[in-house]
Amino acid sequence: MTNVDLSRAVWRKSRRSGNGGDCVEVADLGQGVAVRDSKAPPSGHLTLSAESFARLVARVKRDELDI
Repeated sequence: MTNVDLSRAVWRKSRRSGNGGDCVEVADLGQGVAVRDSKAPPSGHLTLSAESFARLVARVKRDELDI
């Protein structure tokens, strides 16, 4: 996804996020999802299609990412 207008994006954190500051925020863009670092919102974001975001979340839940 390119050239996405985020001026009306509503960013949210998981309800499971603690106060440690190691959180990401997501915004539903209708045609996709934007993700950013909650500690540094101006530093940029990642946009994914809804399908790609769903695959990412599934892999995170299965602990399949090497991070």
